Amino acid sequence: MLDTTGTLHKVDIGEFITEAGATIPNVTIAYQAWGTFHGNNLIVVEHALTGDSNVVDWWDGVVGPGKALDTDKYCVLCTNALGGCMGSTGPTSLAPDGNHWGSRFPALSIRDLVAAEKQFLDKVGVTQILAVLGGSMGGARTLEWTLLYPQLVNAALVLAVSARASAWQIGIQTAQISAIEQDPDWQGGDYYRTEATPHNGLAAARRIAHLTYRGELEIDERFGTTVQPGENPLGPYRDPHQRFAVQSYLDYQGVKLTERFDAGTYVTLTEAMNRHDIGRGRGGLNKALAASQVPTMIAGVDTDILYPYHQQEHLSRNLGNLLAMAKISSPVGHDAFLVECRQVSRIIRHFLTMADANGTDANMYFI
Repeated sequence: MLDTTGTLHKVDIGEFITEAGATIPNVTIAYQAWGTFHGNNLIVVEHALTGDSNVVDWWDGVVGPGKALDTDKYCVLCTNALGGCMGSTGPTSLAPDGNHWGSRFPALSIRDLVAAEKQFLDKVGVTQILAVLGGSMGGARTLEWTLLYPQLVNAALVLAVSARASAWQIGIQTAQISAIEQDPDWQGGDYYRTEATPHNGLAAARRIAHLTYRGELEIDERFGTTVQPGENPLGPYRDPHQRFAVQSYLDYQGVKLTERFDAGTYVTLTEAMNRHDIGRGRGGLNKALAASQVPTMIAGVDTDILYPYHQQEHLSRNLGNLLAMAKISSPVGHDAFLVECRQVSRIIRHFLTMADANGTDANMYFI
């Protein structure tokens, strides 16, 4: 049974076999849930790359009593993805030999994250999901839910993601992985039993990533060529301690992530994003999309650099059961699905109205 008090719980789902054939014994999935579970009112929220199960924290403007994801009406559930570092089994976890998995932890795909979550839901007795929704990596997981387990899902909302990883996305994400792997403290991924951690590499990866999460206009309007107070990046010789304001901002974002996230997890889940391709083994992207029968709503951000809006348009043109299409207008870029809570809440309310009606208002488009 689900505990819906918001308490973090860890559930043993047993052995898990990955899409590529690797076996992970004794897998644990962490979750949190809010609201009262009635059996047919469950909403599953899928977190993004560095998110966790505490959705009321990272999406606080969207989840809660009277909000778009109304915990007085719905039971809202969020798990920490397989491979994560917030309670679920991942590289930081202990393997059967008593040592950390580290570099021995198997590579994962988005399908693996969803299959493990399905195994978790089976364990706690969930047999029907009113809606699945998520953005970025969470959007990729949502798409896979509609294709792997359509019989369980009444409706889906996919935010700010594509049908597969583009070459550009794989390139920029591989650069982040490389930044971590080049840190001497990475130690091939087996730093867990040492006093050193690859904080510098993880911070560098985050700086690269953050530039894809935010919009170019927003970054320029906020910082331009302003120098960091008390520093001078215009001196006669380059000095890494003399920075423009935007460099200081990115340094801060990098350090902030190292304080709450694990480098091995970052590599594992970024690699899963590189492997994202709903057309693999299904006859290609458009054939896979056309076969989708779960009523699905698509939303994107007009200034998204990481997952440009044309990728969501591609989804909307080819899905077999498109519920609606929406655009978030914001200078923020990719992160707008997390920070533009008013627009996102409006989209979710429309979506849930249609989901509650079992898709009877399909093809009700709005921008």
